[in-house]
Amino acid sequence: MRKMKLFVFLLPVFLLFGGIAFGAPKDTVVIAQGVDPGTLDPHNHQETPAFNVLLNIYDTLLIRDDNLKIQPLLASSYKVIDEKTWEFKLQKGVKFHNGEDFNAASVKFTLERMADPAKKLKQSYFQGIISRVDIVDDYTVRVLTTKPYPFLDAQLSHVGAMLPPKHVQAKGEKDLAANPVGTGAYKFVKWVKDDQLVLEANPNYWRGAPRIKKVIFRPIPEATTRVAGLQTQEVDIIVNIPPHLSRLMQWKGRSYVAKIPSSRVIFMAFDTTKGGPVADKRVRKAIAHSINLENIIKKVLEGHGMRLGVPLTQYHFGYEPSIQPYPYDPEKAKKLLAEAGYAQGFDFVLLSPNGRYLNDKEVAEAVVGDLRKVGINASIKVQEWGTHIGMLYAFKGNPAHILGWGGATFDADGTFFPLMRTNQVLSHFSNASLDSLIDQARSVMSQEKRQKIYSEACKIFQEEVPWAFVYQQVDIYGVSERVEWKARGDEKLIVFNMSFKK
Repeated sequence: MRKMKLFVFLLPVFLLFGGIAFGAPKDTVVIAQGVDPGTLDPHNHQETPAFNVLLNIYDTLLIRDDNLKIQPLLASSYKVIDEKTWEFKLQKGVKFHNGEDFNAASVKFTLERMADPAKKLKQSYFQGIISRVDIVDDYTVRVLTTKPYPFLDAQLSHVGAMLPPKHVQAKGEKDLAANPVGTGAYKFVKWVKDDQLVLEANPNYWRGAPRIKKVIFRPIPEATTRVAGLQTQEVDIIVNIPPHLSRLMQWKGRSYVAKIPSSRVIFMAFDTTKGGPVADKRVRKAIAHSINLENIIKKVLEGHGMRLGVPLTQYHFGYEPSIQPYPYDPEKAKKLLAEAGYAQGFDFVLLSPNGRYLNDKEVAEAVVGDLRKVGINASIKVQEWGTHIGMLYAFKGNPAHILGWGGATFDADGTFFPLMRTNQVLSHFSNASLDSLIDQARSVMSQEKRQKIYSEACKIFQEEVPWAFVYQQVDIYGVSERVEWKARGDEKLIVFNMSFKK
């Protein structure tokens, strides 16, 4: 009876796909993410949905394997020459989709583009870090940094999609945002915004022809619609599935559920730079004590989350396990509000996406409910993902917002620098002491010294409360039985590693 009710509930959603089971094309994998990419410029975004499309079109110098260990990719090998010089040997015979050769000139053009502050790219990691790239020969480059940069290899395993310089110079950089040309396993075919993005296999891919001939990425914000697409076999892989829907994907002979603890953290960040109540640390602490995160994880996420006291997971270098989350204590919250002069509360709007993360809107709604219990006149503003992330890029995330961060470099800098360093791409926080520690850790080669610095940074994080809460996400995927694929902790969807079951 329960299954019948659920089927009846989803039947109208099935009809959106035009029928109950006529399936995706046999040579095509259809992947449903919650949202569409905002751009196809590989260096001008910070969003996993865009990474998941573009990492199939472009290659980077290095890559993390399925065990998340760094391995050479377009670089055949690399080594540290001295504290400010890294040398990369490059693969030979690799061509871009337009026939242009990949070589040292490609690496120089790409990395110096990313390092140029005048470009105002959202992947700003190398600005002020890479001073220049020297070409030793056609297949050897040396990357020179302005100061020691201990995790260049970790960065280059995640960002630094290699560009064809002649093509970009001929077409102009704006063309990258709509017509990507890489060396990757798949070629760009077309993009119908908010409908589908189509890729086809690159038969001349330097690592061998892909086993999957065609890929379609579809943005489907509603989880029920994604599940319906999997059940009707119109979709092969779906992301961010609410736990209560996961049993619908255990459909023998059709689909199954894949779960894995993620490197992503979900958090509620304050904008401390615009004044108002949240500029007062006592108010931020009060809000942190007001939120019953354990209850939210239990009821809203059905246990699919782990509370954290720091902005990093145990997978990340720099993690400090001794720091615990703020406990739920509404009486202490009320006391702190009174001390700050807000005994009668204040108006407070929480910005939230819908469909980007697991039950994101529902989490935000529960948070707002908790805040009202301590006298804060809280409300929620739910936004389409493109609008939401656009506001955050424009530093309009005040007074607070929900966001997730994958931390795919697996280094604390990949979280602290973009999210909490003053004036960085998604930072709505400013603290001189934290800035100093972040800058120090970026130029110390000793991992022991860097760990001590990040432990101090985590202590400041706890004391200054730039985020009201943070929890580690558990990723839930629905997967068609016809597809051979292993979920990864970094959320990456590498189609080259997929195949159809025989």
